[in-house]
Amino acid sequence: MKIRFNENEDIVKEIQAGLKARDGYCPCRVFKNEDTKCMCKEFRDQIADENFEGYCHCKLYYKEK
Repeated sequence: MKIRFNENEDIVKEIQAGLKARDGYCPCRVFKNEDTKCMCKEFRDQIADENFEGYCHCKLYYKEK
């Protein structure tokens, strides 16, 4: 399993700025809780599936098979 940043540097910079402004919580989510702390629960659950390949919700990370 390999997890990498999105290849689009503009998206990475935008999401990282949002994370910084929200104290590490996903800028794409309304609520701040442990499930939305980056790396969010949704993506942690997705990457636990060995067959999953794709981006996290905010497109910051990509999991390769």
